[in-house]
Amino acid sequence: MGIDLFLLNRGNAYDGLACLFGIRNSYGFRPLAEDRGFPDDASVELRAVFADYGGPHNVHGTIWLTWAELGTTDWQETNASGTRTRASAAGADTDWGRVWSVMHILSEIHGAENVRLVALTRA
Repeated sequence: MGIDLFLLNRGNAYDGLACLFGIRNSYGFRPLAEDRGFPDDASVELRAVFADYGGPHNVHGTIWLTWAELGTTDWQETNASGTRTRASAAGADTDWGRVWSVMHILSEIHGAENVRLVALTRA
């Protein structure tokens, strides 16, 4: 099952995508995950979204993180210039907070390793 990120995050998601995945990373964050590819065990729904995006020919990259990984993240880590923390880019007090709330609730039901954020980026 999947939820479109933009239903939950109505703000500028790019600074968060930079610090999480290195996408459009002009901010200089060390990404938490890069180049993981499409999840082998993706749901039928996520596979359909991937196909609607044009599949591997039109998707620039696919990256994912589990709730368990996010739970061990140092949110006070700064970008390369030392001017922004992960928390300021994608922490609970940003538009990403709703995403984290949903993932937290789902992890209580399904387990932290079984809840993940998947980012598909168009070429």
